[in-house]
Amino acid sequence: MRIACVVEYDGSGFRGWQSQRHGRTVQGALEQALSTVAAEPVTVICAGRTDAGVHATGQVVHFDTAAERPDRAWLMGTNSNLPRDVAVRSVLPLTPRFHARHSAIARCYRYLIAAGPERPALWRDRAGWNHAALDAAAMQRGAHHLLGERDFSAFRSADCQSRTPMRRVDDITVSESSGWVRIDVTGNAFLHNMVRIIAGTLIAVGRGERAPEWVGDVLAAGDRRLAGVTARAEGLYFLGPRYPAGIDLPVPRADEAFPPVG
Repeated sequence: MRIACVVEYDGSGFRGWQSQRHGRTVQGALEQALSTVAAEPVTVICAGRTDAGVHATGQVVHFDTAAERPDRAWLMGTNSNLPRDVAVRSVLPLTPRFHARHSAIARCYRYLIAAGPERPALWRDRAGWNHAALDAAAMQRGAHHLLGERDFSAFRSADCQSRTPMRRVDDITVSESSGWVRIDVTGNAFLHNMVRIIAGTLIAVGRGERAPEWVGDVLAAGDRRLAGVTARAEGLYFLGPRYPAGIDLPVPRADEAFPPVG
């Protein structure tokens, strides 16, 4: 039996998604809880791995098991065995043709920034911070240069292991409300640190340090050294994957993912 779950987590206390020999990981916590309910070892595959400190509101995983449990038992039993910073939000049995990663046709991320002189305390581990207001309209004009299928060599980390820098970005929306700025990015897949580098580059535009057209110049040059800094991990959220019609997992939409931007 193949089962899919939608999972949310606060990544502040984890060394990332992927299981490691040493250190607390989201995958490790989830597999331990699911294995307790299944009374057998369970291995999960996720739609998109996240780094240390990165959060998720709609991570999707699947696992195969011989254990037969009602959906509610998987949901309630797993959550009762999870730490408080991880929660399964929904459970759905699917056919073996479904694959959390390979079936996804797009992935959505959000970078959240508190923009103003007041350093946030309650959101210190859940948002980036810029000490002054940002020009969201200029950031949006800069983001326009990143749309389409492009060579994103300038927006990948030095240790990125992808065989190709080609990625397709379908949409980038920069919005601002009451001192909060969020950057929503949707694409087919992302290179290591790509969204955080996009965020750091757009923040430079929002500060007035660079013109919006500079973003296109950086992309064309293909040189990581020319792009902005890699924005801090705590501001990044994996909103979740998107699947073809017929796979009806209740992954939160970007406009309902979470406050504080209204």
